[in-house]
Amino acid sequence: MIMASKQEYGIPYTPLPSSQPSQTVIVLTPYRRHRRPSFLRSLRCSILFTAAILLLSAAAYFLYPSDPEINVSRIQLNHIRVLDSFRPTLDLSFSLTIKVRNRDFFSLDYDSLVVSIGYRGRELGLVKSRGGHLRARDSSYINATLELDGLEVVHDVIYLIGDLAKGVIPFDTIAQVKGDLGLLLFQIPIQGKVSCEVFVNINNQKISHQDCHRKVVEKADYMSPLWFCNAQ
Repeated sequence: MIMASKQEYGIPYTPLPSSQPSQTVIVLTPYRRHRRPSFLRSLRCSILFTAAILLLSAAAYFLYPSDPEINVSRIQLNHIRVLDSFRPTLDLSFSLTIKVRNRDFFSLDYDSLVVSIGYRGRELGLVKSRGGHLRARDSSYINATLELDGLEVVHDVIYLIGDLAKGVIPFDTIAQVKGDLGLLLFQIPIQGKVSCEVFVNINNQKISHQDCHRKVVEKADYMSPLWFCNAQ
């Protein structure tokens, strides 16, 4: 049996390719992000924590209420006279200038300024001035005149006689201011006090020596939760 080829029937002949076309395969390795070292993260957290502590400390420092600063700017003796009798009596007059300084960043309303004078730890008399208003970080000067006319010294007669013999009489003066600090919507009661020891020369009618120092006032009363209730 004879088989005819494709050329005999007019069918075109296409030769098969000798080999398959080559393919290029690219293998990509997975990309890994470089993580920051752990000590850098710890350093950043430490810096943020320290900054937060500093901000809170600064806020507490500026907002924490403090007592007004009281200073005696001037003490002047107007006159002194001791009537020597069976019961010695004193005629005494002092003029004082008190400086009140508001150290807070909020306004201060003080009710009054009370100045008292004493001898050997006993109060002889006092004077009370009117109150006022102090702006934040502001100061005010208050004048007060303390006069004693015909005051009998009964309890400390022996000490008074000894001081008269020396020519110098020591007196104690205490200036105290009380008020309210306007902190946002609350009124916080605060107070300041200063005391002076004044030595008066009865011969030349002058103050020979004076020693003033501010007294620390306990804050337990008005920093307790009770002041919050009273401020409503």
